[in-house]
Amino acid sequence: MKKILITGSKGFLGKHLVKRLKEDYELLTPSSSEMNVKDREELYDYVSETTPDTIIHLAAVCGGIGANQKSPADFFLSNSLMSLNILSASSYYGIKKLITLGSVCSYPKFTPVPFKEEDIWNGYPEETNAPYGIAKKSLLVGCKAYHEQYGNNFIHLIPVNMYGEHDNFDPHSSHVIPALLKKFIEAKEKGEPSVEVWGDGSPSREFLYAGDCARAIELALEHYNSPNPINIGTGQEISIKNLVHLIRDIVGFKGEITFDPSKPNGQPRRCLDTSKAEKEFNFKASTSLEEGLLKTYNWYINS
Repeated sequence: MKKILITGSKGFLGKHLVKRLKEDYELLTPSSSEMNVKDREELYDYVSETTPDTIIHLAAVCGGIGANQKSPADFFLSNSLMSLNILSASSYYGIKKLITLGSVCSYPKFTPVPFKEEDIWNGYPEETNAPYGIAKKSLLVGCKAYHEQYGNNFIHLIPVNMYGEHDNFDPHSSHVIPALLKKFIEAKEKGEPSVEVWGDGSPSREFLYAGDCARAIELALEHYNSPNPINIGTGQEISIKNLVHLIRDIVGFKGEITFDPSKPNGQPRRCLDTSKAEKEFNFKASTSLEEGLLKTYNWYINS
């Protein structure tokens, strides 16, 4: 049975992936207190002692626009350290396959929609999340470099914005969907007359249910062996304004919505070309946004 180390296994996507893989693989799922990827020595010791065949690197320091604006150096340094350490340890210990997860934030601010993998180098990322996006992009550079020099089987997947059960609902660091769900749920419970939303509502985003991303990782684990990056998403976009109304209806909030255009919008549009994932390992997202939002809402209410 293949032995897989999953970094970030206790996180949001990690929980979905562990649930998906636990029946068919031997999983190593240390917490960050047991094995901190930012600590090179700690990572090397853990890999040396446990001898995994494969590493799936999910661990990251991430958050929404507000968190990125508040701590850009922390986001850059933490993710860069993890990128460098996981690449070097995987090569040093002869790991048969390393799967790294990048970020849609790595794409240039004005990438033509839908984003194609070959466009990732055609400009600078959107300013509010560039330090994070560039730190994650270093994984792509590393996968190619180690493949060219040492023949390592290191791959790089680029998922779009994810959501789902176990997401981070902390208002200081959460992404847009959990932040909006929490806002509307609390406003409904308190009987508030309105909810304020950052930005003017015009940007578009693509959202991927985390359970679908876990399935994509499993398919890539078995069927993809190239350092060339692969987009993971739904290929469908929705404006923030329409997303806000959709979430309001799911929660059942009856009040008004006000947009605050003094707050940053972030990247104007985000939507991936996902044809390569379908061609290379037959991945196509199967969870609609409405279905995924309802699952996330029900999980949050019941937990």
